[in-house]
Amino acid sequence: MQCTLSLLSIELSGLSPERVARAASKALRDSSARSLRPPAPVRSGPCCRSSLSAQATTTFLFLAVQRKGPAVTRSFVRPFSSSLGPQASRRRLAAMAPKKAVVEKKALLGRPSNNLAVGVVGMPNVGKSSLFNIMSRCDLGKVANFPYATIEPEEARVSVPDERFDWLCELYKPASKVPAFLTCVDIAGLTKGASTGAGLGNNFLANVRAVDGIFQVVRAFDDADVIHVEGDVDPIRDMEIISQELRLKDAEWVEKKQDALKKSLRGATGTANLRDKAMKEELDTVTKVLELLQSGRDVRKGTWSNKEIDVINDLLLLTAKPVTYLVNLSERDYIRKKNKWLPKIKAWIDENAPGDILIPFSVALEERLAIEFADDEAGLKAELEKLGTQSQIGKIMKTGYQSLSLIHYFTCGPDEVRAWTIRKDTPAPKAAGVIHTDFEKTFVCGEIMNYNDLKELGSESAVKAAGKQQQKGKGYEICDGDICYWKCGA
Repeated sequence: MQCTLSLLSIELSGLSPERVARAASKALRDSSARSLRPPAPVRSGPCCRSSLSAQATTTFLFLAVQRKGPAVTRSFVRPFSSSLGPQASRRRLAAMAPKKAVVEKKALLGRPSNNLAVGVVGMPNVGKSSLFNIMSRCDLGKVANFPYATIEPEEARVSVPDERFDWLCELYKPASKVPAFLTCVDIAGLTKGASTGAGLGNNFLANVRAVDGIFQVVRAFDDADVIHVEGDVDPIRDMEIISQELRLKDAEWVEKKQDALKKSLRGATGTANLRDKAMKEELDTVTKVLELLQSGRDVRKGTWSNKEIDVINDLLLLTAKPVTYLVNLSERDYIRKKNKWLPKIKAWIDENAPGDILIPFSVALEERLAIEFADDEAGLKAELEKLGTQSQIGKIMKTGYQSLSLIHYFTCGPDEVRAWTIRKDTPAPKAAGVIHTDFEKTFVCGEIMNYNDLKELGSESAVKAAGKQQQKGKGYEICDGDICYWKCGA
């Protein structure tokens, strides 16, 4: 009998002991079948090392005893040494820094655009067109004491008041001043049954669908000279009518979409391809939206994932739009801050649209101030102090702007101070692209100052000397009120 002793080196990667033994045995047989040379002498020390990623590293010695002749070859595998024990491995794993959790940003309902519009909505003869004329400082809105004075929508770009912009203009004294703007649309009045086409319902709802946010004007003043389409003043009833008509129209559109998706799925091939899977997910989302509407809730009050929001945004639903409730009071009630309907309106909003903003104002007071003090800022200020009140037009514009998730940054210099409108969480390259698309394509970095730092220190040179002007790259998200200077390539 002739016996040979050989050493084999095998690459291990997380194998169980049984699989290691089988692998060693197979490698041994293959090696003995190929080799015609005498075996190498046994050497001391490790012959192979297994890297088990972050686990213990163990050295194995493979000892093979081969018998020449008809006897069956046998192989034995046993551990030879260990460089890291199990406890040391666990300690090393515990000491490793945990991976940073990637937080998915919540998608926004509505069109992904900087050029958004808000519509002035309400029952007939509640003060919609009068409010539109005051905000736009024009007489485009048709004011009359009968329903449907407005048929075709009127549109105007309205400047959004901002004390920061005014201060920057005082500092730089530019040749050109361009504030932030919001597009407002005066929309025809809504009556009961509009979802089925009553009155100007179809026109009204189509125009509402075209805007991105809603100023819902609610009448809470009594005036025998101004008729009400329902016969008497009841703001709760009016709000119920508008909410119900919007939901009914949304449900009608969603049902049509649901039927179309079901037909498409019935004609599917039955194979689990990506197109059919995406269609099934879209159908699930549409069904969920329909169930929410049928339960009497608005889409904007639902809980949605980012994928579901993408589907909802394609539907352009009326109840997915943000709503700001503007309660039109008489001048007397507004100045004394008392009205019998206000607590009831607030309770209704808390129950049916929690989180939506309520702003009391008076069209009668705002109209009088706009006419009497059109070019007299000092006189207007003195009159408001005398009355012990303030105008709400600026607050209404700011609220509508913010409800659409809009912010703006500034570019400043002796030639121009300008506010550029963007959406929240916009990265720096896209913000620069609002000025010109080439700025986004060739973006290098932005030199960013905070408005509060500039106001505190008084000048750009002082901000730079204090080290508070910073260079930001592509990953930086613009904050409201940032003062930006962009650097772009050729």
